[in-house]
Amino acid sequence: MIFAQRFSGRRAVVTGGASGIGLAVARRLRDEGATVCLWDNGQDAIDRALSDLGANCTALRVDVGDWQAVEAAARDTAQALGGGIDVLVASAGITGPNVPLADYPVEAWRGVFDVNVHGLFHCNRAVAPWMRTGGYGRIVNIASVAGKEGNPNASAYSASKAAVIGLTKSLGKELARENITVNAVTPAAVRTAIFEQMTQQHIDFMLSKIPMGRFGTVEEIAALTCWLASEECSFTTGSVFDASGGRATY
Repeated sequence: MIFAQRFSGRRAVVTGGASGIGLAVARRLRDEGATVCLWDNGQDAIDRALSDLGANCTALRVDVGDWQAVEAAARDTAQALGGGIDVLVASAGITGPNVPLADYPVEAWRGVFDVNVHGLFHCNRAVAPWMRTGGYGRIVNIASVAGKEGNPNASAYSASKAAVIGLTKSLGKELARENITVNAVTPAAVRTAIFEQMTQQHIDFMLSKIPMGRFGTVEEIAALTCWLASEECSFTTGSVFDASGGRATY
């Protein structure tokens, strides 16, 4: 498929960019002309992704839960890409265990929030100043329909993705007059490696809630994400966009 060059000359960061939705987004950004830097915490996955993506893609191994590491990554990336960052797609995330809240391990709860909420906050906080300096920016935070509706036996994941929605709405309003948009995508279940963190019972439950009767694809989420990351998305900020196969009810 041949895409328009919507991102020609643009500099993009994709967190969790070495696999799943993040990798699909990075590939489409590159195909449409962007120079892309992947931030991911798995070196093997980074190596595979760079081999797959080829030209105009670089990567840094970054633990998004570590503020100092993220701040340094933003500085190093901006300098390597010519003095700025135009696009951030914050896709890094984990599911945590599928157990009732009463049995939820306290450390596992904190671990989910360290990546899904604190990590996303770190990335938004580190990149936004570079966008303000450049007078332009597009931030897309990957949330989940679970953040709207709540999935049973996934309280930490659901709560963390609700927090992503709230952060997105807040930051979108803060930056609304600075030519920087901030939006979120709320996919229903998409079959990626993250399924390996879930029980089969939970996977079956998620599928049963999707009226289309199938899981989404990473390419479908990338298509929506890349519109939100483009110049075409110029009068939409602090908003939430479903890609749920009909599941979302509001």
